[in-house]
Amino acid sequence: MKLLSGLHGSPGAVAVASAVVCLFVYLRTMMPGLGFIDCGELVTVAHSLSIAHPTGYPLFTLLGWMVTHLPFGGEEVQRMNTLAALLTAGSIVFFCSSGRVLIETAARSFSLRRELVLPAAAGGVLLLGFSKTFWTQALSVEVYSLHLFLISIVLRLVLHARERGMPRGWPIAAYALGLSFTNHMTTILLVPGVLYLYLSPGGSGKRSWKGLARLIPPFLLGLSVYLYLPLRASSAPLLNWGNPSSIERFLWHLGGKQYRVWLFASSDAAWKNLSAFVSGLPDEFAVVGLVMALVGLIGLWRASRHVAYGTALLFVVCALYSMNYDIHDIDSYFLLAYCCVGLWAGVGLLIAGSWWVGLSGWKSWLVGILVLGIGGVPLAVHYKEMDKSEHFLVEDYTRNVFSSVAKGGVVLSYQWDYWLSASYYHQYVRGERTDVIVIDKELLRRSWYLEELEGRYPGFMQRCRGEVEAFKREVYKFEHELPYDGAVIESRYVAMIRAMVERSMAHGPVYVTPEVEEGFTAGYMRVPEGLVFRVVADPNYVPAEVPEWVIRPFGGVGRLEAVIWQLYGGAFLARGDYFLRNGGVEEAKKAYRMGLRYDTASPVLRSRLVGPGG
Repeated sequence: MKLLSGLHGSPGAVAVASAVVCLFVYLRTMMPGLGFIDCGELVTVAHSLSIAHPTGYPLFTLLGWMVTHLPFGGEEVQRMNTLAALLTAGSIVFFCSSGRVLIETAARSFSLRRELVLPAAAGGVLLLGFSKTFWTQALSVEVYSLHLFLISIVLRLVLHARERGMPRGWPIAAYALGLSFTNHMTTILLVPGVLYLYLSPGGSGKRSWKGLARLIPPFLLGLSVYLYLPLRASSAPLLNWGNPSSIERFLWHLGGKQYRVWLFASSDAAWKNLSAFVSGLPDEFAVVGLVMALVGLIGLWRASRHVAYGTALLFVVCALYSMNYDIHDIDSYFLLAYCCVGLWAGVGLLIAGSWWVGLSGWKSWLVGILVLGIGGVPLAVHYKEMDKSEHFLVEDYTRNVFSSVAKGGVVLSYQWDYWLSASYYHQYVRGERTDVIVIDKELLRRSWYLEELEGRYPGFMQRCRGEVEAFKREVYKFEHELPYDGAVIESRYVAMIRAMVERSMAHGPVYVTPEVEEGFTAGYMRVPEGLVFRVVADPNYVPAEVPEWVIRPFGGVGRLEAVIWQLYGGAFLARGDYFLRNGGVEEAKKAYRMGLRYDTASPVLRSRLVGPGG
């Protein structure tokens, strides 16, 4: 068939066309503003050339700085969201090329229909591109879009150098691997598989190891981007997470020291993550993608066991590492495993397509279209769920928290995923509510954060200088692994926060968000005002302010979205309880009913309406 013959002669065009299809969908479903978790922090860090949370992501920061300072493209977060879509779609080009190498290996070994090679490669990357976790990386700012782009380049270079006898490709691959480390340290999950693919053709003799040694300089050249961290930290940027200006702190930051507590935390967490990963695989690829991947892996094992082992090693190492990291947003850590599934699925499509041709005598062009059509199944299945084009939840929630705070207020919070990270963007990039002092309660446990606050809010920190210094002396022991007393550290921590609350009340309003424990404000009353509680010394009834909220509806369902609606419902629950304690039964009923508009499934709100007060 002429069409497929033409496609067979232009693999680059097929790869680019596949990426363009994905990019079109990504842009249509992309978030219009801020997303959850680290989005606000990452845009702020990029815009101000600052230091992000470990491991610092210097390459992402430098690229983001260029993008956020473009004279076009909307707000800074919109430009960064577009960058995420472009990078994720760009990775499709290289994954398609890598998939074609695997598919051609199977085609040669089994004398399969070579005119189906490119349709199968395109179908495989479409199955990958429209899988849920992969697609998610294109919708809002995160470092994983660049991670996908870089590992796709590394895999393409490694597979082409190995399968096509291109020794000059290995130094470029080594440089790309080093560069990928400067964006995300989980690049290390590539190393076992890449080493196996490098050593397997010639064995592990002296010649192979000498060749490997020659790859160290280009690898280190790529890795040198990490020098950004100590150089930039020494100039006291706006955000200076970990302050990696010394060798000690640089190594802490590079190694993600503060997050190690969640790595290999427990066997229960590991089995929970593994179970979620395995049970979610069919839905991730709309079932058909996983079926094609299993067919493809079996076929690849029969065609080239070295390549099958190498890609399987990538999958297994990624799964084993990620299952042992006890965090909520773990899905993105399995991306390398999902990419392997997509590559295997392309081989499976070739095998299945060739089987269909041989079985029915259909014309090749019809089978080629069917192979491509299978690649689009996850698009049809997942589109409604993945469409975030009307997702303003984080932006609206952040502004609504700020609207709950009076001028010059201090807010103590631990809502990183929903508000704190986003507040950085609104205050330091957009210039909104710069009068408000925002304090992350949990980051107060880190000495570098206290140093950062001293530069940002010197007057605020001066009020509790004694308590801050007392806490820093104790936490120094913990940070440097010296003998310490955990109870003493905790008591100094509580005393420091109580001093911050008490002494700031003489200078302006002080607020806490609902998750902040009662012990930090013991002896004071919490008055619900909007989405926060105002801390007051007056034990009598204090009229609560009712701010105007802007909440644009969004029908999407997810763990983080559900928490946002629960926070809105909880605000009305607290307001109703406050009225009820002070004899305002009708006002309480009204507040409970309002809360059910947001948190429709709340059993507590429903019980309040039918209980003694309701």
